[in-house]
Amino acid sequence: MIDWSRVDELVDEIGPEDFGEVADLFLEEVENAITHLESGEGNPVVTEEQMHFLKGASMNLGFETLAQLCRAGEKAAAAGTPEAVSPAEVRKAFEESRIQFQKGLPDRLAA
Repeated sequence: MIDWSRVDELVDEIGPEDFGEVADLFLEEVENAITHLESGEGNPVVTEEQMHFLKGASMNLGFETLAQLCRAGEKAAAAGTPEAVSPAEVRKAFEESRIQFQKGLPDRLAA
């Protein structure tokens, strides 16, 4: 679900002090993108754009399961089937990933 090696890499790059700020910004931006995805449900352009953003942001912070789901959603929307991956599926994957991330992060920052 979470690519902890990616998280560790980011913590090393930016430092544990600043990582919390980056993680908070990421969670806020993803929440906003999912809200846009939900409001544009069924629109292939909105779906493709939001899935693309979500895929990239998720990959950057190690949310592997969410990134894979959004990759599939982006491809489906580009092919004209934006309903293939629903906003509800994306929100569920995000919420589950966020829980895992928030549980495991303190150990990563302490190391």
